[in-house]
Amino acid sequence: MEFWTSHPSAPTRAADVAAGAERHGWDGLTTVDSQNLSGDPYVFLALAATGSDRLGLQTSVTNPVTRVAAATATSAMSVQKLSKGRMIVGIGRGDSALAHLGRSPAKLKWFEDYLVNLQTYLRGDEVAFEHTGILDQQAAPVENLGLADAPSSSSIQWAVGIDKVPVEVAATGEKVIGMAARHSDRIMFALGADSERLRWGIDIALEAASKVGKDPDSLKFGAYINIVCHHNLAVARDLGRAGTSLFALFSVMHGSVSGPASEKQQEVFRTIHDSYDMNMHVREGSQQSKVMTDEFMDEYAVIGGVEYCIERLQEIEKLGISKVSVAGPSFTAKS
Repeated sequence: MEFWTSHPSAPTRAADVAAGAERHGWDGLTTVDSQNLSGDPYVFLALAATGSDRLGLQTSVTNPVTRVAAATATSAMSVQKLSKGRMIVGIGRGDSALAHLGRSPAKLKWFEDYLVNLQTYLRGDEVAFEHTGILDQQAAPVENLGLADAPSSSSIQWAVGIDKVPVEVAATGEKVIGMAARHSDRIMFALGADSERLRWGIDIALEAASKVGKDPDSLKFGAYINIVCHHNLAVARDLGRAGTSLFALFSVMHGSVSGPASEKQQEVFRTIHDSYDMNMHVREGSQQSKVMTDEFMDEYAVIGGVEYCIERLQEIEKLGISKVSVAGPSFTAKS
């Protein structure tokens, strides 16, 4: 099982952060793509590449709205070339990046179309102009200029001989899990550490792959897991409440709960939704962190002593989860 850590997109610290992560044995380093809250992820990852030799590098996560697919592809390919093949595009429908533009997560069809186009670009193939995501009200077709000649389709022409960048989809709901099964190189579940919920997600993915004739055995699974190891359980819970509320929100983003959940869990999920303050995103002391019950924390996250955490992670690995992106303690409201 691979274990990846994360860090905000802070370019001035990127090389040192990457060197430290590599020295401490992490398999990879992820960074957020949230333009109003953090620096540019591709600048951070490029500089992280210069401070490391083997560390995987990944957006966690970008979205299909703030960057057209061609821009995402060329940025990822640039880091891929610089890092000699260590780049991964992590993508979801969008969270804080869109909230701070006054928007909710990307619509489902738009998201799936974007995945198809992104993979096409990353393979070095051509995308038809009508699928680039640029609307006529933004810019008229180039043919309107009446030039002697112009491109007839869109492709990343400079990136010759670069290994394809893998795409991993952060998935929570049934429809996005299905899209990830059809179009991604790995499905990264944001369902918590509950084995029943993860097994539910895996079953949906296997069925979706089978329906389109894709070999279910070719699917790769990972998960975003909130993990806080501490001998004092109360301290561990408190350290993990804000981060856990963030990932739990994904299961109830649109009001209804995704995946299996007991009545008590559903009640907490709904309370998280109704109390979530995006201005206090991943912050201790937020309204949403205060509604996280101890019981919910213990079920949804991996919270406790080292031996207990290892046992929980071993259970998750047995399900077929081969990669864990670790979400650890969160920042205080004053940090």
